[in-house]
Amino acid sequence: MTNCCNTPQSALSKRHICPANGKSYGEVSVITIQHHIALAWNWQNMNQPYYFCDDPECDVVYFGQDNTTLNTGSLRTKVGIKDQSDKSLICYCFGVNKQQSKNSPEARAFVIEQTRNHACSCSTSNPSGKCCLKNFPK
Repeated sequence: MTNCCNTPQSALSKRHICPANGKSYGEVSVITIQHHIALAWNWQNMNQPYYFCDDPECDVVYFGQDNTTLNTGSLRTKVGIKDQSDKSLICYCFGVNKQQSKNSPEARAFVIEQTRNHACSCSTSNPSGKCCLKNFPK
């Protein structure tokens, strides 16, 4: 007998609408969230997909399939994409901020080389759980 009320995890979407701004965002791992929220031991993971909102105008950083949210104030990490200052981080693995990326082209080259060497930890260091290279200025 199947339970019609339980949706299999595989059937849940890899994208979901942010309950605060109405835009669609991609999934992020629970492990990434645990590395960035304050008091991770108090967080109630609801065994559902979670998503990362990268809109600088939105205070929500992570949200669940059930529309629960974690805002910037819930994190111990500043989210660079939501912070417009020159001191905000672009690369969390190696501590490169926006100003350094503009003033030092070798910073981007260094990060590229480290990425090639699999020496980065984007899935846990970056609040988005993704590689930072797309965030560097061209």
